Amino acid sequence: MTERVTIIGGGLAGSEAAWQLAQAGVPVRLFEMRGGGDMTPAHQTDQLAELVCSNSFRSDNAASNAVGLLHAEMRALGSLILREADVHRVPAGSALAVDREGFAAGVTAALLVHPLIELVRQRVDSLPGSGATIVATGPLTAERLAGSIAELTGSEHLAFFDAIAPIVHRDSIDFSVAWFQSRWNKGDGKDYINCPLDKAQYLAFHEGLLAGEKSEFKEWERDTPYFDGCMPIEVMAERGVDTLRHGPMKPVGLDDPRTGRWPYAVVQLRQDNRQGTLWNIVGFQTKLKHGEQVRLFRTIRA
Repeated sequence: MTERVTIIGGGLAGSEAAWQLAQAGVPVRLFEMRGGGDMTPAHQTDQLAELVCSNSFRSDNAASNAVGLLHAEMRALGSLILREADVHRVPAGSALAVDREGFAAGVTAALLVHPLIELVRQRVDSLPGSGATIVATGPLTAERLAGSIAELTGSEHLAFFDAIAPIVHRDSIDFSVAWFQSRWNKGDGKDYINCPLDKAQYLAFHEGLLAGEKSEFKEWERDTPYFDGCMPIEVMAERGVDTLRHGPMKPVGLDDPRTGRWPYAVVQLRQDNRQGTLWNIVGFQTKLKHGEQVRLFRTIRA
Protein backbone atom coordinates (compact mmCIF):
# COMPACT_ATOMS: atom_id res chain seq x y z
CA MET A 1 0.00 0.00 0.00
CA THR A 2 1.25 3.52 -0.83
CA GLU A 3 2.40 5.46 2.21
CA ARG A 4 -0.01 8.16 3.29
CA VAL A 5 1.28 11.73 3.02
CA THR A 6 0.58 14.31 5.72
CA ILE A 7 -0.19 17.86 4.60
CA ILE A 8 -0.30 20.69 7.14
CA GLY A 9 -2.42 23.62 6.00
CA GLY A 10 -5.59 23.78 3.92
CA GLY A 11 -4.86 26.92 1.94
CA LEU A 12 -4.18 27.14 -1.79
CA ALA A 13 -0.94 25.15 -1.74
CA GLY A 14 -2.13 22.51 0.72
CA SER A 15 -5.43 22.00 -1.09
CA GLU A 16 -3.73 21.65 -4.49
CA ALA A 17 -1.09 19.27 -3.10
CA ALA A 18 -3.77 17.09 -1.51
CA TRP A 19 -5.74 16.99 -4.78
CA GLN A 20 -2.77 16.16 -6.99
CA LEU A 21 -1.53 13.38 -4.70
CA ALA A 22 -4.98 11.86 -4.31
CA GLN A 23 -5.60 11.99 -8.06
CA ALA A 24 -2.32 10.11 -8.49
CA GLY A 25 -3.51 7.38 -6.10
CA VAL A 26 -1.63 8.53 -3.00
CA PRO A 27 -3.68 8.69 0.23
CA VAL A 28 -3.54 12.01 2.05
CA ARG A 29 -4.25 13.27 5.55
CA LEU A 30 -4.87 17.02 5.34
CA PHE A 31 -4.69 19.02 8.59
CA GLU A 32 -6.51 22.34 8.88
CA MET A 33 -6.99 24.03 12.25
CA ARG A 34 -9.98 26.13 11.19
CA GLY A 35 -13.16 24.23 11.98
CA GLY A 36 -11.49 22.41 14.84
CA GLY A 37 -11.83 25.15 17.42
CA ASP A 38 -9.10 27.48 16.16
CA MET A 39 -9.28 30.50 13.87
CA THR A 40 -6.77 32.97 12.46
CA PRO A 41 -7.02 36.77 12.81
CA ALA A 42 -7.86 37.10 9.11
CA HIS A 43 -10.00 34.14 7.98
CA GLN A 44 -13.77 34.45 8.09
CA THR A 45 -14.80 30.81 7.48
CA ASP A 46 -13.54 27.25 7.85
CA GLN A 47 -13.55 26.70 4.08
CA LEU A 48 -10.40 25.32 2.48
CA ALA A 49 -8.47 27.62 0.12
CA GLU A 50 -10.18 30.69 1.56
CA LEU A 51 -8.67 33.85 0.07
CA VAL A 52 -8.04 36.42 2.80
CA CYS A 53 -6.07 38.98 0.81
CA SER A 54 -6.31 39.48 -2.95
CA ASN A 55 -8.92 37.60 -4.98
CA SER A 56 -6.62 37.71 -8.03
CA PHE A 57 -4.33 34.98 -9.35
CA ARG A 58 -2.60 37.65 -11.46
CA SER A 59 -2.19 37.48 -15.24
CA ASP A 60 -3.97 34.75 -17.16
CA ASN A 61 -2.23 35.50 -20.48
CA ALA A 62 -0.31 32.34 -21.35
CA ALA A 63 1.18 33.83 -24.53
CA SER A 64 3.15 36.70 -22.98
CA ASN A 65 3.24 36.29 -19.20
CA ALA A 66 5.06 33.71 -17.06
CA VAL A 67 2.24 33.54 -14.51
CA GLY A 68 -0.31 33.01 -17.29
CA LEU A 69 1.84 30.22 -18.71
CA LEU A 70 1.93 28.60 -15.26
CA HIS A 71 -1.88 28.76 -15.18
CA ALA A 72 -2.03 26.95 -18.53
CA GLU A 73 0.37 24.28 -17.30
CA MET A 74 -1.64 23.78 -14.11
CA ARG A 75 -4.85 23.41 -16.11
CA ALA A 76 -3.16 20.81 -18.30
CA LEU A 77 -2.18 18.91 -15.14
CA GLY A 78 -5.73 18.88 -13.80
CA SER A 79 -5.33 21.59 -11.15
CA LEU A 80 -8.24 21.82 -8.71
CA ILE A 81 -7.37 25.43 -7.86
CA LEU A 82 -7.44 26.52 -11.51
CA ARG A 83 -10.58 24.47 -12.23
CA GLU A 84 -12.52 26.19 -9.46
CA ALA A 85 -11.01 29.58 -10.31
CA ASP A 86 -12.35 29.24 -13.86
CA VAL A 87 -15.80 28.25 -12.55
CA HIS A 88 -15.98 31.22 -10.18
CA ARG A 89 -14.19 33.80 -12.31
CA VAL A 90 -15.14 37.50 -12.12
CA PRO A 91 -14.11 40.31 -14.54
CA ALA A 92 -10.50 41.45 -14.06
CA GLY A 93 -9.09 42.47 -17.44
CA SER A 94 -6.35 40.05 -18.45
CA ALA A 95 -5.99 38.79 -14.87
CA LEU A 96 -7.72 35.80 -13.29
CA ALA A 97 -9.83 36.89 -10.31
CA VAL A 98 -12.52 34.94 -8.48
CA ASP A 99 -15.58 35.23 -6.29
CA ARG A 100 -13.99 34.31 -2.95
CA GLU A 101 -16.90 32.47 -1.37
CA GLY A 102 -17.82 30.38 -4.38
CA PHE A 103 -14.21 29.50 -5.09
CA ALA A 104 -13.46 28.30 -1.54
CA ALA A 105 -16.73 26.37 -1.39
CA GLY A 106 -15.91 24.59 -4.64
CA VAL A 107 -12.43 23.57 -3.52
CA THR A 108 -13.73 22.38 -0.15
CA ALA A 109 -16.52 20.31 -1.69
CA ALA A 110 -14.14 18.55 -4.09
CA LEU A 111 -11.65 17.63 -1.36
CA LEU A 112 -14.29 16.45 1.08
CA VAL A 113 -15.71 13.84 -1.31
CA HIS A 114 -12.39 12.47 -2.57
CA PRO A 115 -12.00 8.91 -1.25
CA LEU A 116 -8.24 9.22 -0.73
CA ILE A 117 -8.33 12.48 1.26
CA GLU A 118 -8.92 12.54 5.00
CA LEU A 119 -9.56 16.06 6.31
CA VAL A 120 -8.54 16.52 9.95
CA ARG A 121 -9.81 19.69 11.61
CA GLN A 122 -7.03 20.01 14.16
CA ARG A 123 -4.18 22.39 14.94
CA VAL A 124 -0.66 21.01 14.49
CA ASP A 125 1.82 22.42 17.02
CA SER A 126 5.07 20.83 15.83
CA LEU A 127 6.51 19.25 12.72
CA PRO A 128 6.13 15.46 12.52
CA GLY A 129 9.23 13.47 13.35
CA SER A 130 8.75 10.93 10.58
CA GLY A 131 6.80 10.17 7.44
CA ALA A 132 6.31 12.16 4.24
CA THR A 133 5.01 15.62 5.15
CA ILE A 134 4.20 18.75 3.18
CA VAL A 135 4.14 21.98 5.23
CA ALA A 136 1.81 24.47 3.52
CA THR A 137 0.72 26.70 6.37
CA GLY A 138 1.20 30.16 4.91
CA PRO A 139 1.55 33.49 6.76
CA LEU A 140 -1.16 32.74 9.34
CA THR A 141 0.59 29.75 10.89
CA ALA A 142 -0.23 29.02 14.53
CA GLU A 143 2.45 30.40 16.85
CA ARG A 144 3.81 27.07 18.13
CA LEU A 145 4.11 25.58 14.66
CA ALA A 146 5.74 28.77 13.36
CA GLY A 147 8.33 28.39 16.12
CA SER A 148 8.90 24.76 15.19
CA ILE A 149 9.44 25.69 11.53
CA ALA A 150 11.83 28.52 12.44
CA GLU A 151 13.80 26.21 14.74
CA LEU A 152 14.26 23.64 11.98
CA THR A 153 14.96 25.96 9.05
CA GLY A 154 16.44 29.03 10.67
CA SER A 155 14.50 32.29 10.72
CA GLU A 156 16.77 33.80 8.04
CA HIS A 157 14.98 31.58 5.51
CA LEU A 158 11.50 32.92 6.35
CA ALA A 159 9.69 35.83 4.71
CA PHE A 160 6.69 37.77 5.96
CA PHE A 161 3.70 38.59 3.75
CA ASP A 162 0.67 38.86 6.03
CA ALA A 163 -1.31 41.95 5.02
CA ILE A 164 -4.98 42.47 4.21
CA ALA A 165 -6.38 44.36 1.21
CA PRO A 166 -9.42 46.58 1.99
CA ILE A 167 -12.80 46.03 0.32
CA VAL A 168 -15.37 48.74 -0.45
CA HIS A 169 -19.06 48.74 -1.40
CA ARG A 170 -19.81 49.69 -4.98
CA ASP A 171 -22.67 51.99 -3.97
CA SER A 172 -20.18 54.15 -2.02
CA ILE A 173 -18.24 55.08 -5.17
CA ASP A 174 -18.79 58.48 -6.83
CA PHE A 175 -19.00 57.80 -10.55
CA SER A 176 -18.98 61.47 -11.39
CA VAL A 177 -15.25 61.15 -10.63
CA ALA A 178 -14.47 57.43 -11.02
CA TRP A 179 -14.72 55.51 -14.28
CA PHE A 180 -14.57 51.96 -15.63
CA GLN A 181 -11.47 50.99 -17.63
CA SER A 182 -8.85 48.24 -17.68
CA ARG A 183 -5.24 49.37 -18.07
CA TRP A 184 -4.51 49.65 -21.80
CA ASN A 185 -8.11 48.40 -22.29
CA LYS A 186 -7.12 44.78 -21.73
CA GLY A 187 -9.76 42.06 -21.35
CA ASP A 188 -13.21 43.56 -21.79
CA GLY A 189 -11.63 46.99 -21.44
CA LYS A 190 -13.84 48.10 -18.55
CA ASP A 191 -13.23 45.59 -15.79
CA TYR A 192 -11.73 47.97 -13.19
CA ILE A 193 -13.02 51.07 -11.42
CA ASN A 194 -10.46 53.88 -11.43
CA CYS A 195 -10.31 56.63 -8.80
CA PRO A 196 -7.99 59.49 -9.86
CA LEU A 197 -5.83 61.66 -7.60
CA ASP A 198 -4.17 64.94 -8.53
CA LYS A 199 -0.72 65.81 -7.19
CA ALA A 200 -1.96 67.51 -4.01
CA GLN A 201 -4.32 64.65 -3.19
CA TYR A 202 -1.60 62.09 -3.80
CA LEU A 203 0.95 63.85 -1.60
CA ALA A 204 -1.60 64.17 1.21
CA PHE A 205 -2.45 60.49 0.86
CA HIS A 206 1.23 59.54 0.94
CA GLU A 207 1.74 61.58 4.10
CA GLY A 208 -1.31 59.93 5.67
CA LEU A 209 0.16 56.49 5.02
CA LEU A 210 3.40 57.41 6.77
CA ALA A 211 1.63 58.93 9.78
CA GLY A 212 -1.17 56.37 10.14
CA GLU A 213 -1.31 54.03 13.14
CA LYS A 214 -0.29 50.47 12.24
CA SER A 215 -1.08 47.12 13.83
CA GLU A 216 1.54 45.78 16.19
CA PHE A 217 3.85 43.06 14.91
CA LYS A 218 4.00 39.68 16.59
CA GLU A 219 7.37 38.80 18.09
CA TRP A 220 8.41 36.48 15.24
CA GLU A 221 7.40 39.07 12.62
CA ARG A 222 9.55 41.94 13.85
CA ASP A 223 12.79 41.11 12.04
CA THR A 224 11.34 38.96 9.24
CA PRO A 225 11.72 40.57 5.78
CA TYR A 226 8.67 41.28 3.62
CA PHE A 227 7.93 39.30 0.48
CA ASP A 228 7.98 42.05 -2.16
CA GLY A 229 4.93 40.75 -4.02
CA CYS A 230 2.68 41.40 -0.99
CA MET A 231 4.35 44.44 0.54
CA PRO A 232 1.99 46.75 2.47
CA ILE A 233 1.45 50.14 0.86
CA GLU A 234 2.76 52.02 3.89
CA VAL A 235 6.06 50.11 3.62
CA MET A 236 6.24 51.03 -0.09
CA ALA A 237 5.48 54.65 0.84
CA GLU A 238 8.50 54.68 3.16
CA ARG A 239 10.76 53.93 0.19
CA GLY A 240 10.07 57.25 -1.48
CA VAL A 241 7.34 59.69 -2.34
CA ASP A 242 6.91 58.38 -5.92
CA THR A 243 7.15 54.65 -5.18
CA LEU A 244 3.38 54.15 -5.14
CA ARG A 245 2.98 56.08 -8.42
CA HIS A 246 5.24 53.50 -10.05
CA GLY A 247 3.50 50.62 -8.24
CA PRO A 248 -0.15 50.01 -7.31
CA MET A 249 -1.15 53.66 -7.97
CA LYS A 250 0.47 54.01 -11.40
CA PRO A 251 -1.75 55.93 -13.86
CA VAL A 252 -0.24 54.75 -17.15
CA GLY A 253 -2.70 53.32 -19.65
CA LEU A 254 -5.71 54.87 -17.91
CA ASP A 255 -7.41 57.85 -19.59
CA ASP A 256 -9.55 60.01 -17.31
CA PRO A 257 -12.68 60.69 -19.40
CA ARG A 258 -12.96 64.17 -17.87
CA THR A 259 -9.57 65.23 -19.25
CA GLY A 260 -8.59 62.60 -21.81
CA ARG A 261 -5.23 62.28 -20.04
CA TRP A 262 -3.59 60.07 -17.45
CA PRO A 263 -4.12 61.35 -13.88
CA TYR A 264 -1.24 62.02 -11.51
CA ALA A 265 -2.07 58.78 -9.66
CA VAL A 266 -4.90 56.23 -9.65
CA VAL A 267 -6.45 53.90 -7.11
CA GLN A 268 -7.90 50.87 -8.93
CA LEU A 269 -10.76 48.70 -7.67
CA ARG A 270 -11.35 45.12 -8.83
CA GLN A 271 -14.62 43.20 -8.53
CA ASP A 272 -14.55 40.94 -5.47
CA ASN A 273 -17.81 38.99 -5.62
CA ARG A 274 -19.99 37.60 -8.39
CA GLN A 275 -22.80 40.07 -7.61
CA GLY A 276 -20.48 43.04 -8.18
CA THR A 277 -21.46 44.70 -4.90
CA LEU A 278 -17.98 44.44 -3.35
CA TRP A 279 -14.75 45.76 -4.84
CA ASN A 280 -11.23 45.41 -3.44
CA ILE A 281 -8.51 48.05 -3.67
CA VAL A 282 -5.85 46.61 -5.98
CA GLY A 283 -2.38 46.28 -4.49
CA PHE A 284 -3.41 47.92 -1.20
CA GLN A 285 -2.28 45.33 1.29
CA THR A 286 -1.92 47.20 4.56
CA LYS A 287 -1.07 46.94 8.24
CA LEU A 288 -2.96 50.14 9.04
CA LYS A 289 -5.48 49.75 11.84
CA HIS A 290 -9.10 49.64 10.71
CA GLY A 291 -9.94 53.12 11.96
CA GLU A 292 -6.97 54.54 10.10
CA GLN A 293 -8.01 52.74 6.93
CA VAL A 294 -11.51 54.22 7.13
CA ARG A 295 -10.18 57.73 7.76
CA LEU A 296 -7.50 57.69 5.08
CA PHE A 297 -9.19 55.75 2.29
CA ARG A 298 -12.26 57.97 2.51
CA THR A 299 -10.06 60.87 1.42
CA ILE A 300 -9.95 59.24 -2.02
CA ARG A 301 -12.63 61.28 -3.77
CA ALA A 302 -14.39 58.37 -5.40
